[in-house]
Amino acid sequence: MKNHLYILTGASRGMGLAMAQQLLQPGHHLLCISRHNNPALQAAAQQAQVPLTQWTQDLADGEQASTRLRTWLQAQNPADFASASLLNNAGVIPPIVPLRQARPADLAQALRVGLEAPMALCAAFLEATQAWALPRKVLNISSGLGRYPMASQAAYCAAKAGMDHFTRCLALEEALHSHGAQVCSLAPGVIDTDMQVQMRAAASEGFPNQGKFLQLKAQGQLSSPEQAAAQVLRFLARPDFGQTPVADVRG
Repeated sequence: MKNHLYILTGASRGMGLAMAQQLLQPGHHLLCISRHNNPALQAAAQQAQVPLTQWTQDLADGEQASTRLRTWLQAQNPADFASASLLNNAGVIPPIVPLRQARPADLAQALRVGLEAPMALCAAFLEATQAWALPRKVLNISSGLGRYPMASQAAYCAAKAGMDHFTRCLALEEALHSHGAQVCSLAPGVIDTDMQVQMRAAASEGFPNQGKFLQLKAQGQLSSPEQAAAQVLRFLARPDFGQTPVADVRG
């Protein structure tokens, strides 16, 4: 039986971990790329008898990550797979301060993980699989903050806005090929993850929107990682996936 191949970044916690757990189904082959391996995820894969590979990889080094992925894909037999999907989920929020107070190293880290690595991984994935005669998809996990500006969030907003726009460019490129990949940059809604904790804990004098995030939590308006993961994976499975290169699970 052929497996559906899923390559997922940022799978060690939050929505990424929830997606990985939900992808551990018969007929799937899962490659997770994260800063840390998750022993519980490995145990669950063994119990479910689903092929799982976990790479410990710093996505701040997009060149190394993409070279590693390209080499791995080139060693695979495409006849073993029914489809192949790349899910760029990893991202980081640097210290929540006005740009004038930001450290260059923090800005570089946010942009490398949130923008450079997804671009490099997309390039590697699409090049290595261009001759594969099977459906291919790229799902980039974006954010509403890529479409709406917010004070003290310049690096994160810029990374997600860049992700949206390079996905638009990628969609135009892939449309030129008869077996081009279907691509989408998807905002997954507001999720109760460590990033939300970071925003609620930020100093209000440097983050004027802190109260909004406290209110979202207090009013129960946050999706759980499991709920958000299920929504994202349903979107990925839609027959019209990729028709709109920039989308939102909320419609």
